[in-house]
Amino acid sequence: MARIIGGLTTSHVPAIGRAIEKELQSDPYWSPFFDGFAPAHRWLAEQQPDVAVVFYNDHGLNFFLDKMPTFAIGAAAEYQNADEGWGIPTVPPVAGVPELSWHIVDHLVENEFDIVTCQEMLVDHAATLPLKLFWPNGGGPKAIVPVHINTVQFPLPRASRCLALGRAIGEAVARWQSDARVVMIGSGGLSHQLDGERAGFINKPFDLAFMRSLVEDPDWTARYSIRDLVEQVGTQGVELLNWLAARAAVPGAVRQVHANYHIPISNTAAGMMVLEAA
Repeated sequence: MARIIGGLTTSHVPAIGRAIEKELQSDPYWSPFFDGFAPAHRWLAEQQPDVAVVFYNDHGLNFFLDKMPTFAIGAAAEYQNADEGWGIPTVPPVAGVPELSWHIVDHLVENEFDIVTCQEMLVDHAATLPLKLFWPNGGGPKAIVPVHINTVQFPLPRASRCLALGRAIGEAVARWQSDARVVMIGSGGLSHQLDGERAGFINKPFDLAFMRSLVEDPDWTARYSIRDLVEQVGTQGVELLNWLAARAAVPGAVRQVHANYHIPISNTAAGMMVLEAA
């Protein structure tokens, strides 16, 4: 059976890609963010995951406001980067693992999740930046399974539904007939709003409480409705649903190996966590 080794979470602000391109990791503006990944790099060097399941939100490459699925899963043999222009300019294709993708799809449908299955799928900075941040020198997982969660077009899935999705995917991965080591990645957030009267909004107390909850009480976020979450973290901050699903996909308790929180980066609260399966 496959082994789920833990979960990784990170913000995916597009400007991070430009900072990587221009080698600004040591710049005073960027270093508090990039320096936070060193413990993650050491942990990953020890753990050597083979596959990453990436929970993220598509930014208009595959789905737009006229066709926006609540949940979608990639089942392709390869994923091409086609960022909208603000991420890393050139990223090599990322391999898929269709066998695992279809295994997850079968399990989700059997458990009454209505999902979109994508045998062709493009990926943008929300999927590629976490890979570059956690494995800056390459050598990352051999393949990924991208899992899109709608955090853009209302109605959005409730936090409780994202928890259930993550847990179901974790069950499927744990039953996969493979000796692969699998890590879950949650991409997006934390609190930020890019438009309207609250543009630039950041809620540090809620962000930190949410991060603690992923270790101590993953169900904590389910007490909030989507409108409550938008109030707490902003219209784009609801990307934290990706973190929540990734945490739920790691069964049982977790140990926090490392966490970092920094504000602001491009008007966004930037965070990252490394959670090891207990």
